[in-house]
Amino acid sequence: MADDDDSNVNPFNPFEGMPMFGDISKMLAGQGPLNWDAARQFAIMSATGGDAAGLVGFGGAQPTATPNIDPTVRIKYAELANIARLHVADVMGIEVPDVEPSVATPEQWAVETLEAYRPLFTDMATSLGPSDDLPDEAASDPMAQMMAGLSKMMAPAMLGMAVGSMVGNLARRAFGVYDLPIPRATPALVLVPPTIDAFAAEWEISEDEMRLWVLAHELAGLALFAVPHIAEHLQALVREHVGAFRPDASAVTDKLTSLDIDQSDPMAAMQSAFGDPEVLLGAVRSPEQLAMEPVLDAAVATIIGAIDWVVDAVAVRIIGGNALQIAEAVRRRRSESSPDDKFVERLLGIRLGAEQTARGKAFVQGVVDRAGETGLAPLFADPEAMPTPSEIEAPGLWLARVSPE
Repeated sequence: MADDDDSNVNPFNPFEGMPMFGDISKMLAGQGPLNWDAARQFAIMSATGGDAAGLVGFGGAQPTATPNIDPTVRIKYAELANIARLHVADVMGIEVPDVEPSVATPEQWAVETLEAYRPLFTDMATSLGPSDDLPDEAASDPMAQMMAGLSKMMAPAMLGMAVGSMVGNLARRAFGVYDLPIPRATPALVLVPPTIDAFAAEWEISEDEMRLWVLAHELAGLALFAVPHIAEHLQALVREHVGAFRPDASAVTDKLTSLDIDQSDPMAAMQSAFGDPEVLLGAVRSPEQLAMEPVLDAAVATIIGAIDWVVDAVAVRIIGGNALQIAEAVRRRRSESSPDDKFVERLLGIRLGAEQTARGKAFVQGVVDRAGETGLAPLFADPEAMPTPSEIEAPGLWLARVSPE
């Protein structure tokens, strides 16, 4: 006799009682707030420029992998790093951690980066995860209950795909670790030779000169984030941002119903819509995130500006006249916004565009013009010296606050 008591049936599991789909739902239910298998596969797919058909488990061939890096390239980077390290330490006036440089393909960089920021992405996924609570008007609606359960089971996979794609797309452009100015728990110095060499060839720059420029950039980032109060300040801001999402299931519907579909190419319009994190994840920025945006922008601008100033000073010493050519080529590269920049900004709160770069450069140059090459020293030494949003626009105010009487 069948048990008529269905009080133990989970109303948020639309596949309850269906043997095969029930097993699938159990598997999805145990994946945590973010599906790391999906994140890893989409990171590799995006880093190699593949498509979803090339993913393991999706029935297609593997994406074409970048050949492993020749060991002699790693040795060369180690030699050049010894040169760059001394000059970076001299310009910054602080110690540069003695981290051995390693080399990686774009897909290796993507997988390493995904793992390095795992705690951060987990916090974000927890913040974005759908709630168990339904609105009162939907609590007795079986269809609403089913859709809520389906959304809850699919959210970790969707988040995994979004995070993996974002990291994979970053990997296709990254020279090293500090292209994304977020501290890692373990200091790292990871270079991506295929991308660096391809950029050098495109701009007709000597490979060794380009490698030295990138090493100066990465070592400056490594030294800056080795300063505890700088790393902790930015880490706290980013984690606060990713923890302050307020999921809104109606955001997807509202966005899609308000789309102005181009009748000549409706698919392009839909692809553009789903390139928006708010549509893909049903997330909208909260008042808390909007309120902290100026402070996070100020921190990122300061870090970008300080690293760029160090790189310019070091590059003139070790590269000479061609340093300006490399700086201009990299500036133009940064000015080219991409869809992954939008994801980094919306999901992590990190704005990486030309505006941020210009703000940081103007602040640091203003400090150096007023106080000389040692003018940034308080930033490295004083935990209270991180510039405020107002001080980023007025370097003199910052100097007045942090300079000794």
